[in-house]
Amino acid sequence: MMNAIWLGLVVASVVTAAFAGTMPAVAAASVESAKAAVTLALGLIGVMAFWLGMMRIVQDGGLLRSLARLLRPVMVRLFPDVPPEHPAMSAMIMNIATNMLGLGNAATPFGIKAMMELDRLNPRRGVATDAMVLFLAINTSNVAVAPLGVIALRASIGSTNAAGIWLPTLLATSLSTAAAIVAAKLLQRVYRPVTAYAATTAAPSASSAAPALPEVDAPAEERPTSGTGCALAVLAVAALGVGFALHLRDGLASGNALGGLLRDAASTWLLPVLIVVMLGYGVAKRVAVYDAVIAGAREGFEVAVRIIPFLVAIVVAAGMFRASGLLEVVVRAVGPLTDAVGFPAQAIPMAILRPLSGSGAYAVMAEIMQAEGPDSRVGYLVSVLQGSSETTFYVLAVYFGAVAVTKVRHAVAAGLIADLFGIIGAVLAVNWLLG
Repeated sequence: MMNAIWLGLVVASVVTAAFAGTMPAVAAASVESAKAAVTLALGLIGVMAFWLGMMRIVQDGGLLRSLARLLRPVMVRLFPDVPPEHPAMSAMIMNIATNMLGLGNAATPFGIKAMMELDRLNPRRGVATDAMVLFLAINTSNVAVAPLGVIALRASIGSTNAAGIWLPTLLATSLSTAAAIVAAKLLQRVYRPVTAYAATTAAPSASSAAPALPEVDAPAEERPTSGTGCALAVLAVAALGVGFALHLRDGLASGNALGGLLRDAASTWLLPVLIVVMLGYGVAKRVAVYDAVIAGAREGFEVAVRIIPFLVAIVVAAGMFRASGLLEVVVRAVGPLTDAVGFPAQAIPMAILRPLSGSGAYAVMAEIMQAEGPDSRVGYLVSVLQGSSETTFYVLAVYFGAVAVTKVRHAVAAGLIADLFGIIGAVLAVNWLLG
């Protein structure tokens, strides 16, 4: 699918340029866009390395374990056919918790392990159970508490309010996740039920044994709390609270509305406060914060370098598409329809690519923000779109492929419904943010 989309963009751009007389612009765009893609990736390395380093602090402090305990009561009710103490439940909890924290690289192994454990409970091998479908529906729309990757990209492009997408993204992804759960639960009544049974938790026979489980690093145990470190963290947070109160007082004295002050502060204060909270948590949990930041930053550097090929391919194709004049034709054709519901036509390629390719959608988002500005309405919208849902078809292919499930039942429908509500939520949240 991604091959067809990329090939179509390039060929359509060249053919359009041949008739529109924009061939020189397309030729120049093919070169300049490639340079811009590499420059963008290099600018992203530092920001991504720093934030993955900060995330490593809370990971080493045992925050994943704490999140798992908080999520367990909810998960038991969502998955009544999975025994509470079964390894599948623990793996699903760890997957969702790591996704919520933006630790995508750690989430995938946990997700694959969860699917393999769910397959041990599967009475019909090769057919997705209700629990499998619901788990993937939640996974493709997982609530993003910290969309740090998008925030980092916005900062590297020059946004004056890089964290301004945090609250809209949280609202949009919450709506997407709720829609995914409801859709999966309702659609499973339409399809023939395939439930997991605790009776199958016994060791499978040699002919039906599930594939060997992948090796997954165990999440860090929750570390003992340091009294001194905890006191220092509380003092730092208290100081921030006093500063925030003074900020609100000065704003109200200047005649600003309280609602507007709170909304702006939620964006502009987020990154600095988040840094202090993460450092305070690390100190309170006796984490060597500097060493943790270095370890996480090393991973961030590797991730940023790996996305360069995807950025080059997509940014070049999108640049040629824009330079040929074909984008303007599409915008004029569908613009009145999408603008009527607050969805700029420039964001349509992003909405189409998001369920198909995470790297492709990320690159398109970067190209749109570079062209339109990260703080423009369309820049905010594509940023929230990136954080409000997952790459549906990629997740389905990887997770179902790990357990050789070929009959996915209502998984695709549930995932696409979640994507649709993610788009609706993004439009509503951005319109609310920008008035």
